[in-house]
Amino acid sequence: TVQIATTADVKRCIVNMNTAKAQWAKTPAPKRGEIVRQIGDKLREKIHPLGQLLSLEVGKILPEGKGEIQEYVDVCDFATGLSRQIPGQVLPSERPDHFMMEQWHPLGAIGIICAFNFPVAVA
Repeated sequence: TVQIATTADVKRCIVNMNTAKAQWAKTPAPKRGEIVRQIGDKLREKIHPLGQLLSLEVGKILPEGKGEIQEYVDVCDFATGLSRQIPGQVLPSERPDHFMMEQWHPLGAIGIICAFNFPVAVA
């Protein structure tokens, strides 16, 4: 069942996202990667029904719908690997006895407007 969200639903989601964002940012990248892997595994289990749904939604033939779901599973697998390779740099400073350090942190939830014909692959 697909439900239509109300403005109140969206506002509640934004409040919940902001609350969870601080905790998510403190979660080590490999743990976040493990969660992404689990999402990929769940999608992998449902490739056929999700591919059917996608095919019906955007008018694709079934192999293309399933292929798009598989592409998202592949992205999850790739992102899982990247979670253990997040780089950072220590850079020299022009100031004596100082250094600069680069760190990467999750942004949190984002909104995406994507093409109707590739809703899973683009998102």
